[in-house]
Amino acid sequence: MSDYPEFENKMKRTCEALSTQLATIRAGRANAAVLDQIQVDYYGVPTPIQQLATVATPDPRSLLIQPWDASVLKGIERAILASELGINPQNDGRSIRLVFPPLTEERRKELARQTRKYGEESKVAIRNIRRDAIEKFKKQQKASEITEDDYKIAEKDMQKLTDDYIKEIDRITEKKEKELTEI
Repeated sequence: MSDYPEFENKMKRTCEALSTQLATIRAGRANAAVLDQIQVDYYGVPTPIQQLATVATPDPRSLLIQPWDASVLKGIERAILASELGINPQNDGRSIRLVFPPLTEERRKELARQTRKYGEESKVAIRNIRRDAIEKFKKQQKASEITEDDYKIAEKDMQKLTDDYIKEIDRITEKKEKELTEI
């Protein structure tokens, strides 16, 4: 069965996408990853903040954004205000400071729900990959490319792979939920 790596890579990419998505959830302390999804209009081209500026964490509750080109300062400020970050940027003319307020209990619960929702969406994606794999093996078996026994083995192997990646998704989401509740 040479098709396993294809499906395993898809499952691995699903876990990586979940990790990236969860990194953008603000957990009360400053984390430059919250800026990853924000695009700034730079001479008509949507550009990530990290490509336009240095992002530093001077203390646990703030981020300092220092653009290399001062003319983009207003654009960065507008992009942050337009995002769903929920933080007002403080512009001093040379840099932008983002101060992260401590999370309220209600906001923590909301973020934990959002984390679980992302986790569930990833699990559905993993199960869809398994379904696609099993359909492919079923077609191969019907076309007599593989035997009935090979099909059963492939089905069992895909189920084990699915279970392993679902456990990994649970581990990733639990870690993020723990991070949200420990603040």
